[in-house]
Amino acid sequence: MLGTLAAPTWPRVIAVALAQPTSSSAPRGAEFTPGCPCRAWHLGPGLTQHSKCASPGLGRGPSSLPPCTSGHAPFLSPCSAVPLTHVEVEGRRDRPPLVLLHGLFGSHSNFQTVAKTLAQHTGMGQGHVLTVDARNHGSSPHSPMMTYEAMSLDVQHLLSRLGITKCILVGHSMGGKTAMTLALQRPDLVERLISVDVGPGPTAPVSEFSAYISAMKEVKVPAGLSRSAARQLADDQLQPVVKLPQLRQFLLTNLVEVEGCYVWRVNLEAISRHLADLMNFPVFQKPYPGPALFLGGSDSPYISSRDYPEIERLFPKAEIQYIKGAGHIVHQDKFEEFIAAVLNFLPQL
Repeated sequence: MLGTLAAPTWPRVIAVALAQPTSSSAPRGAEFTPGCPCRAWHLGPGLTQHSKCASPGLGRGPSSLPPCTSGHAPFLSPCSAVPLTHVEVEGRRDRPPLVLLHGLFGSHSNFQTVAKTLAQHTGMGQGHVLTVDARNHGSSPHSPMMTYEAMSLDVQHLLSRLGITKCILVGHSMGGKTAMTLALQRPDLVERLISVDVGPGPTAPVSEFSAYISAMKEVKVPAGLSRSAARQLADDQLQPVVKLPQLRQFLLTNLVEVEGCYVWRVNLEAISRHLADLMNFPVFQKPYPGPALFLGGSDSPYISSRDYPEIERLFPKAEIQYIKGAGHIVHQDKFEEFIAAVLNFLPQL
C-alpha cells in the first residue's frame, strides 16, 4: 500500500510497503585468475573482483600512488585517487551500469546479494552491476584522506578506468553521501541517483562514532586463536561501549587475520581524523538536474522533514520514499521491499 504525504513545496514523499519475490545466492569462493592486467579473482558465474595496484593482505598503511604528471587540476587528476577494489556482476552493457556504494565500516559484500538480484531481475534485462570497496574499507588501499570529495574522485577514477561514461549510483549512508557528492560534482556521469537512508546534511553525532572507534582501537586479540574465538573475545571487549549486538557483529566483520595476527582492515586513524567530515556534507550551490530517490527506513531518523528543504534545493527532481518497518540498513531489514523500490525507480526497457 502506498501512502503519499502531501507536501507541495517538498519533493514527493511516499511511504512504501512493497513486496516482490526475489532469489539470490552469495558469491562462491574466490579463485585467482592469471593474465589479468589487474589483480582479479572469479567469485562465481558472472562475478569478478578487481583490485588494481592493491596488494593482497589487510591492515596496511596509506597507499603510495605515483606523483601526478598529467597537468590536470587536482579535482580532475586520477593521480589523486585511490584505485578501488570492486566486484562486477556481469550483464548487458547497452544501458548505464548500477554502481553500489556501501556505508561506514562496511564493504562491497554488504551489497553483493542486492547486486546479483538486480542484475538477474528480468526488469533489468540482465543489467551490469558493480559493488565497490571505499578507500580505507574492505580490500581497497588505505589513505590518510577520508572526505566525500576524495571518495567521489575515487569513483570517478574507477568509472574512467572501466570506460563507463554514465552510471546509476546507489549509495547507503556514507556511500549515499559519496553518490550525492559525485552527482553534484559531475552530473554528466550520473544518469540517476538513489541515496539509501541518508540526506545531504548532518547525520549521527560525531561523539557516538568516536566512542566506537576508540573501543575498536583498544581491542586486544592474541595471535593463534581461531577466527570464532578471536571474534568472541573482541565482541566481549566491545560490549561495554557498543551496546547493540547487531552493531558489534557488523563492526567485527572488519576483524581479519593477517600472518597469524588479528587486525582491523578499516583505517581507523583516517576515519577518526575525518569523522566530522563524514558526519556532515560538503557545501554545494548548483543542483543535480537528474532524477533522484531518497529511500529511507520508516524506523530510522536519518531522513527526516528537516532534510526536505536541502533535498529540494540540491535535487529538485527528487522523490522521498520510506519503507515501512525498516531501520537504517534498509536493504537488510526489508530486502524484497528494497529491491522492489529500486526496480520501480530504474528506467524501464
